[in-house]
Amino acid sequence: MGRILSIDYGQKRVGIAVSDELRIIANGLKTVPSKDIWVFLKEYLSKEKVDCIVVGKPTDMLNRPSDASRFIEPFVKKLVKTFPGLKIDRFDERFTSKMAQQAMLDGGLGKKRRQDKALVDTISATLLLQSYMSANSTITDLK
Repeated sequence: MGRILSIDYGQKRVGIAVSDELRIIANGLKTVPSKDIWVFLKEYLSKEKVDCIVVGKPTDMLNRPSDASRFIEPFVKKLVKTFPGLKIDRFDERFTSKMAQQAMLDGGLGKKRRQDKALVDTISATLLLQSYMSANSTITDLK
């Protein structure tokens, strides 16, 4: 079974997380500059077996696409075109940044570390992936 990779795409940075091979735990992988995401993905996917990429789907409280959709949608279209045999899923990313900030606070990180936007993006991608895996787990996954 291949891993699941999640992407929290932003105009400046992209947070990336990956599941373990059994798809039980989401782990923060890294944050890369948006301009370098294609090089990173090609390299990573050539080395690791990934069955699915999950990309955050930004929506507002009324379930309509948020302003961020205008730059994320072209990224997703290029992702589908660049990796045609790979499953690309979308998942609601509402509140992942706020949850990441809270997790950092709860984890006792100092103020300076909590202001590290790259760390926030990686944690957001991790929360996105863990939520995706939880929403898509079934009893048959445990067999």
